[in-house]
Amino acid sequence: MTTTPLRKDAARNWDRIIAVARALVDQGTPLQLNDVARRAGLGVGTVYRHFATPEALLETVATPCLEALTAHGEQALSDPDPWHALEGFLTRTIEAQVTDASLAPVTAAPEDALPRTTELKTALWSTGRVLLDRAREAGAVRPDLASGDLVPLMCGISYAVEVHGGDRAGRIDTARRYLATLLGGLRAATPPSA
Repeated sequence: MTTTPLRKDAARNWDRIIAVARALVDQGTPLQLNDVARRAGLGVGTVYRHFATPEALLETVATPCLEALTAHGEQALSDPDPWHALEGFLTRTIEAQVTDASLAPVTAAPEDALPRTTELKTALWSTGRVLLDRAREAGAVRPDLASGDLVPLMCGISYAVEVHGGDRAGRIDTARRYLATLLGGLRAATPPSA
């Protein structure tokens, strides 16, 4: 998809809107376009010309994170070790969930405001399914684990970190520890040595 480049002033306004929205999301403040316009020092009409809804703005804020996760997922698919690939993908995903406040509401939304968001979310879910299927087929993951189980399990870790994680560095460490525990439970039991 090609888009016409923005004029310099429009591009500056777009950047200001995104910066204000990013700061609000990071503070846990719900996005309201009138509030974003006021904080950015722009007219409300300017914000609405760029973003028709708060959901479109939030999705735009989340897009860099979604794109990075999608790119990482594509790399994970080329890893010849199915367990390592799944573990790396889930680690990167949980780190993003606990450090980017825009990710959870965008990925949990039942409908998307932007086609790009749908495309990225679909790619992520598909990658997770393929990585889990590969790990299951290799005997590295419990056979009773369904691909639909991954999202709720990851959300559970994210919520636990939200409640108990502390500052940014502490949140990442806590998330990794919780994920390591989860992965230990997902791993297929190795047969006892004779």
